Amino acid sequence: MDSSAILIEKRNILEKHLKDGLNSYQSLFACNSDALFAIDLSGYYVFLNPACEQITGYSQEEIAKKKFTEVSAIEDVAKVSAYFYQALEGSFQNYDCKIIQKNGQSVDLNVTNLPISVNNEIIGVYGVAKDITEIKRKKQRLKDSEELYRILTENSMDMIAQTDIVGNFIYVSPVCEQILGHTPSELVGKSSLEYIHRDDFDRYLFNYQNAVHIQPKSMDTYRVRKKDGSFIYMEILSNPYRNSNKEVRVISVLRDISERINADLDRKRTEELLINSEKLSVAGQLAAGIAHEVRNPLTAIKGFLQLLNVNHEQKDYLDIIHSEINRIEMILTELLVIAKPQAMKTVKTNIRELIEGVKTLINTQAIMTNVQIETVYSPTLPEIICDENQLKQVFINFLKNSLEAMPSGGKISIQSECMNQNEIIIRCIDTGSGIPPEHLKRIGEPFFTTKEKGTGLGLLISKKIIENHHGKIQIDSGEKGTSIAVILPIK
Repeated sequence: MDSSAILIEKRNILEKHLKDGLNSYQSLFACNSDALFAIDLSGYYVFLNPACEQITGYSQEEIAKKKFTEVSAIEDVAKVSAYFYQALEGSFQNYDCKIIQKNGQSVDLNVTNLPISVNNEIIGVYGVAKDITEIKRKKQRLKDSEELYRILTENSMDMIAQTDIVGNFIYVSPVCEQILGHTPSELVGKSSLEYIHRDDFDRYLFNYQNAVHIQPKSMDTYRVRKKDGSFIYMEILSNPYRNSNKEVRVISVLRDISERINADLDRKRTEELLINSEKLSVAGQLAAGIAHEVRNPLTAIKGFLQLLNVNHEQKDYLDIIHSEINRIEMILTELLVIAKPQAMKTVKTNIRELIEGVKTLINTQAIMTNVQIETVYSPTLPEIICDENQLKQVFINFLKNSLEAMPSGGKISIQSECMNQNEIIIRCIDTGSGIPPEHLKRIGEPFFTTKEKGTGLGLLISKKIIENHHGKIQIDSGEKGTSIAVILPIK
């Protein structure tokens, strides 16, 4: 018997087997949404349920004339043929493949092949095919989304981070190394809270706790610590979600806005400088006018007072008038310094001798108010180029302020040392009542003073003198006293 006759004989056996065995399950096969079929040894369909028509688009009469390879996508023909012959050898097979519908559209299937055996002889193959086209598409869309997410996160200039319910990093995008100096592996597992500036910590923690309770996404600015210990301003947008295990996660986008923040700060500082400059200009114009207007009548008054001085009965009154006129002249002198700074006469000056001279001038007043003045000098204190008289005026102003801050006694320490090869620093530290924070911001403004009889010009003039020496003044104050540091160039 030739091979074709054997195949026909076995097909007849298969058809009889199916007819006898499947009749009682017709309703089950008819209602099943999966394609159920049987294939003979030649690869032709022998039995198909109605779902096969829906999946392939062919009627039972049309598909009965086709081999299974004829409806398979060309790229899968070799694969499905190999699985078919393995089933004919008696093994169970499960695989994914594509078929081409009658209308030319492709459909993804998950196929299970089982050998059909009669009297221990395999006569065909059962098949169960499930349409997994939508599942495959969803997987592909998910894969595409994941790939897009990977590309976006790895190439974004913003840092993207995923954290758990307590703020530990689960994922950090590679750009973090450029922004913070840390590699992703150095951050994963660490708490994000460790990198927030302590002054921003409470606000960050409050917003993060709101986020993990699935509050609407929030955005705020915090200072974040870099690997080198410095801080940068970062705008952080946090968005909470639940993963497939219902665990709360937070996705955050972190943007370095230090340049923007620093630009704003520079702009504000510039505005403040312009305002102060305008105040100083106005003060100078007023000072010049007031000084000239008042000085002329003062000269006449002083002259007539000297003539009246012959009456000894009114001497006490005259002394008071002289004292007040001298005070007015002092104010006028200060006003004229603002209006028209005098030319500097700079020479090499021993700063130790300069300070000792100032101390001598102030020491009597210090003793009267029970204030002790001590000086501490660096052993290698160099000479500096300065206007000695102007610097004396600066330190006299500072020491007078310190004495007035300690009416019940105290201590003033004057410390001098080299900061580096180019600068020298002189600190005046007192144990007085200190300057309230709200006043400290305004120190140096024209005519601002906390003293009952102050002019508000002393520190302003002192700052101007130091600036003319290319130096700067730093003031720190608290409840335990005030420290004024004068930094001057050595050359």
